[in-house]
Amino acid sequence: MYFAALLARTEDGWEASDMELDDVESLSDLIDLARSAAVDDDTVVALIEQEDAWFGVVRVDGEEDPRYFVSNAAAAARSSYGSMLTKELLGNDEEDDELDELDLDGTEDGEEDAVAAYTDEDDDEDQTAGTGSEPAPAGPLGDPRLLDDLGVTNKQLMTLDGDALSEIAESLGATEVLEAVR
Repeated sequence: MYFAALLARTEDGWEASDMELDDVESLSDLIDLARSAAVDDDTVVALIEQEDAWFGVVRVDGEEDPRYFVSNAAAAARSSYGSMLTKELLGNDEEDDELDELDLDGTEDGEEDAVAAYTDEDDDEDQTAGTGSEPAPAGPLGDPRLLDDLGVTNKQLMTLDGDALSEIAESLGATEVLEAVR
């Protein structure tokens, strides 16, 4: 199960909106959705989590290139939306960003707990699921400094677990608006 929200910075603080992942079929769709939520080309932070398995942060500042962070790339690579992020972070140049072949409930082939069953000893094929030929590391991937100027240090971001999105929102001063869309 996924939870996703957009936090858009405004003159008066943060505004939150529930992000409809049903309409997101590619990373480009996610970026377009984030940019459409921006007020005067200000910062938008897209937050995505899959239960306690992983969380991802996408930061969009106007027309600048988006920045990404994933808490556990190996777990994210095995999920539909996480694989979009890990492909981008690992530099997978394939044009196939479509989610048609992926199971959007976050599991593969009906597995109920794909993340809990994963160990470092799983074969390389499992580690590369959804990321092309380069395996996703079993840990953080991306830019851990993407929220430094907003009050979430890279050290803090790298050590978050559990209810990470709430902790990020608290550091941003956006707890109430995030909880309103949860």
